[in-house]
Amino acid sequence: MAILFIAGCGEGWRPPLPFPTPGKQDLVVVTRPGPLTYAVDDNGQPSGLEYDLVSAFAAELGVRVEFEVLPPEALDARLAEGRYHLAAAWLSPSDDAEVRASPALFFTDDVLAQHEASLPLTALEQLAGKTVHALAGSRQALTIRRLAESIPDLRLIEVGQGDILDLLESLGDHKVNYVAMDGRLEDLANQYFPTLRATLKLGERAPIAWWLGRHPNPEMAARVDEFIDRIRKDGTLARLEERYFGHVRRLTQGDVEKFLGQLRTTLPTLRPFFHEAEKATGIDWRLIAALAWQESHWDPFATSYTNVRGMMMLTEETADRLGVGNRLDARESIIGGARYLNLLKDTLPPEVEEPDRTWLALAGYNIGPGHLNAARTIGKQLKVDPNAWYDMKRVLPLLAKPQYYSRLKSGRARGGEAVILVENIRSYYDILLRNEAALPGVAPADGKIGIGAGMPGLRLRR
Repeated sequence: MAILFIAGCGEGWRPPLPFPTPGKQDLVVVTRPGPLTYAVDDNGQPSGLEYDLVSAFAAELGVRVEFEVLPPEALDARLAEGRYHLAAAWLSPSDDAEVRASPALFFTDDVLAQHEASLPLTALEQLAGKTVHALAGSRQALTIRRLAESIPDLRLIEVGQGDILDLLESLGDHKVNYVAMDGRLEDLANQYFPTLRATLKLGERAPIAWWLGRHPNPEMAARVDEFIDRIRKDGTLARLEERYFGHVRRLTQGDVEKFLGQLRTTLPTLRPFFHEAEKATGIDWRLIAALAWQESHWDPFATSYTNVRGMMMLTEETADRLGVGNRLDARESIIGGARYLNLLKDTLPPEVEEPDRTWLALAGYNIGPGHLNAARTIGKQLKVDPNAWYDMKRVLPLLAKPQYYSRLKSGRARGGEAVILVENIRSYYDILLRNEAALPGVAPADGKIGIGAGMPGLRLRR
């Protein structure tokens, strides 16, 4: 039967890869660098929305993953070659009907990004005579090529180096005029490049799926379908999406521009103190700096109406507990605030994993550990996960409602403010990750809590 089946499939047919088996067969996954797919931080730790999804699927199968991370210009050839289990590279289903795709994980649009100083394009006909840049091998490049068939003198330039954020940086610097990008990245990109505008959709809404090749192993295909169906229904997919993009819609253009300006003017004098704080605590200095900015805008003399003071806005009680003699001394305040954040992280139970441990500790920094524990109790009563920021960001605002705080020893708290603080810090931290180098020789203890830069051409085993 097997011989007849192979003969009937033609000379170009090759048997599917064997189903991944623990200890024998790794899951072979083709991907490309980028914040939606596969990124590597300063410590060599991979992250990314699709990376996490693939890792969760592999854990379910009980196998290791062999990632092949390819630069954009090499992806098409590798996909045509076959011999992979999954292609998880933010792909839409292939035009080739023989290439099997998974059920849709997400839906997205292709959009045109341009500088806010340029005349906004709002209709496809206005692309006539324009030059649009896109990443080589991307869906956006294919979209522009198709549009060029009916729009006069529309020119596409495919860029094979770097990732989409590098290309958008060129747009922000007026080196290119138009960039075709995935609409899912617009809010994230605006954190780094506040002058970016995307006013024109380039095509219809498109699904994002995994490719399984032309002749996938039948058991493999069935397990992929089951996995995606389950994570869509049980909230796993929504939780992972929130981890990467749930915080990127809060900062205004003015917020980002002001912060970027202070990176050049104020940060250089404070950087040694943040570095010292990382050496003392193991917390990434850029996270400490993001917290300090949210608390005081790096003003060492800041004072609130509740008498919290200094760069890290410490209460007098907390400062005494941490041995901070002068809350208005920038160095003392920064190191004290970092130590306090570590204490808050240590008070959380062991089952709270990163990055949720850091986000919950930051909420506790704002409202105090007593109120945070009260919110976790409410979360348990509501049958949501008290260890997950995805759930707790919806529970914390309940601390301001009488029907909840009246039953708590800790009383009322502005839990909604704590959520805003944490989400803003996440955004400022992302900006610092892209603009500021890690402290050499110190491995941050925070795990994967930001979006790093991609590393094309990398091949590794997990």
